[in-house]
Amino acid sequence: MIRRLHRRHGPSRRQLAGFTVFAVLGLAAAACSSSPAASGGSSGGHVTISVDCAPPASSPVQHKEWLADVAIFEKQNPNITVNSVFENPCEVPASFTAMLRAGSEPNLFYTYFTDRNQVLDAGQAADITSYVNTKTVPTLKDIEPTALAAVTAGKTLYGLPTVNYTQGLVINRALFKQAGLNPDQPPTTWAQVEADAKAITKLGQGIYGYGDYSAGNNGGWHFSSEIDAEGGHMTNAAGSAAAFNSDQGKAILQALHQMRFVDHSMSPTQQLAWGTLQKQMAANKLGMYIAAPDDIYNVIVPQDGGHINDYGMGPIPSTSGTPAGSLSGGNDYMFAKHDTPAQIEAGIKWMNFEYLTPGTGQFNFVRQKADGFPVGFPEPQLFTGATLAKYQKLQDASATVNPDFYSTFANAHELAMGEPADAQAVYKTLDPVMLSVLTNPNANITQLLATATTQVNQILANSG
Repeated sequence: MIRRLHRRHGPSRRQLAGFTVFAVLGLAAAACSSSPAASGGSSGGHVTISVDCAPPASSPVQHKEWLADVAIFEKQNPNITVNSVFENPCEVPASFTAMLRAGSEPNLFYTYFTDRNQVLDAGQAADITSYVNTKTVPTLKDIEPTALAAVTAGKTLYGLPTVNYTQGLVINRALFKQAGLNPDQPPTTWAQVEADAKAITKLGQGIYGYGDYSAGNNGGWHFSSEIDAEGGHMTNAAGSAAAFNSDQGKAILQALHQMRFVDHSMSPTQQLAWGTLQKQMAANKLGMYIAAPDDIYNVIVPQDGGHINDYGMGPIPSTSGTPAGSLSGGNDYMFAKHDTPAQIEAGIKWMNFEYLTPGTGQFNFVRQKADGFPVGFPEPQLFTGATLAKYQKLQDASATVNPDFYSTFANAHELAMGEPADAQAVYKTLDPVMLSVLTNPNANITQLLATATTQVNQILANSG
């Protein structure tokens, strides 16, 4: 499965939805606290920190911005040297696992929210709880609670978030207009999605109204987000048993089956994994699909050649038209177990400058506009309260993207939902369900969900 990478670090990414918000028993003990005996100096002296996921020269504008930020930061903090580890993509599963096994992490190492358990089980994260407060991170109280929860186990903090997102319905505004639909009012119910998809498909020329995944764990991932929007759940509250064999789960699969085999508003080419729907959207061959905003500015426009003003977003469809939630996710930096206190303190200063302060680092909107990056997307959804207001004011002053194209998505304020336990195994089990619904006109939805429930219950029993 592909996981997401924020725009500042270039277009390559591996997209994985979400994170799990629950008490992680035993993980705090598995993670090692920082040791003053490690190299790096003590508070007050010179300290060097290594930071990975720096954009390489192959992404020239992002590379230039990163180097400029390091120079500004080091000038402001002459006792700190930042050693950048240039790489893209930022995390490859095999090498990430090997790094954890070897204990060779840089002082600040990039992870996805879903990596937390793996890192803590490997004992490779430093406890930074006592170092993080409203003095060291002034925006701390306004960071989205779900984003902080993704780098927390029990009451112990192991990292700081850099990106947080929820998903919505990406629409092709150009095709909406051609089909006589109003792109400023994206559909919010499955019934409206079906109707609009039929209208778009009538344009012909290989154009289809709606698309979804059914391979590479992405089908199960999307099903999870869709069921969150319906108010359903993938598992019970304890995470010990499947809960998707429900009216909500059946309604979603029935809507997809209807579009595929009754309305014929989904392509007969199925078993699609991440990357295919983005290409179809950029080629003006697809009207709608579910994704996070950065699919547009990270992939559809820069990689696949789409036009920035051809796209917009609404909330994830639901039966009621008001989504109960959305599976969410994001990125963060964790601190290596071998970091000294001085390195932790320096690393927090860097995180505060580069990732957690509107107006600097990744939120230097004036520079982004000057460098030709689109400004104004409703992401990374990292802040609340006064910090969000400041962020919004600065972003609006440099906006190049029409916020009205995304207003229904932004105004939905979708509740960020967590992933099920052993998420990837669960998603993999649901891929065949999605595939059958989209390739078999006689698919038995009830039986498919019952079989998948048995399989997922076994997965959860084994992982417990």
